[in-house]
Amino acid sequence: MDFRKLKTFQAVAENLNLTKAAEQLGYSQPAITLQLQALESELGVSLITRVGKKTYLTASGRVVKSYIDQAFSILDEMEHELKKMQQPYGLLTIAAPELYCNQFLSIGIHSFIAENPQVKLQLFSCDSNEAMKKVAANEADLAIIAGPCRSPLMESQPLGKEDFVLVTTKELFEEHSLEELLTKYPFITYKSGSNLQLMVNECLDDVGFAPSSYIECISDETIKRTVLHHTGVALLGSALVEEELNKGTLIELHRFPEQIETSMVVLKSRAEENNIRTFSGIVRRIWANMGGMGERA
Repeated sequence: MDFRKLKTFQAVAENLNLTKAAEQLGYSQPAITLQLQALESELGVSLITRVGKKTYLTASGRVVKSYIDQAFSILDEMEHELKKMQQPYGLLTIAAPELYCNQFLSIGIHSFIAENPQVKLQLFSCDSNEAMKKVAANEADLAIIAGPCRSPLMESQPLGKEDFVLVTTKELFEEHSLEELLTKYPFITYKSGSNLQLMVNECLDDVGFAPSSYIECISDETIKRTVLHHTGVALLGSALVEEELNKGTLIELHRFPEQIETSMVVLKSRAEENNIRTFSGIVRRIWANMGGMGERA
């Protein structure tokens, strides 16, 4: 069946006016009429009828139009998917914890947009667990996470590592012994079940530290701010507290051998999509250029 005749009928069915359909398609009106007649002959049904000066679809015409609309919609989807494989374009959605959004992804996004201006970027700020859930549900195209990714459906690309550091404020450290800090003040940490909380528990078990009270927070930035208000002690990535440690506003109580690994995760079934592959390449390049990324940016 000739797609040109189907497209002609679709234009006529939408305009219900042969002259307008001819102008839309760049054909002459007699050519439009001949193509309609040929399609009607091929299908063995009448597709349009005229009452006075008005054109109407027949019952058969309405059925044919509904299927033609579906067919061209599917073809449009096919073209859309093929374009995604040829060059970056459209929407790219990234999910990542607040730290990455604020300090690192702004650089990656700037570079990506500069090289691929036809792509629109959307950024979700959320914890690592939520970021992985968004990727799994196709609500995000890729995610930057802290800690392990154990999903067999996802491909994980390591970016860098950093130490875990137990910290408190200078004021609390000077006023209390280490034992008092660990027993009288709350341990400020990630919410139960989060990606990093599992690693935190392993570190605490290694040194036999069992906090008597907890404060759970949604992000490491929130944990740091809570510590800075002299609330207690926390176990955080060294990159997050490096500036405060250098200034002396936070004091390192203990540095653990376990390290936080930062990774970029995507669904294995989507890893070769052009938007994802291109952005992934830029992320790895920028991360490597920022000192080998032994720490989070």
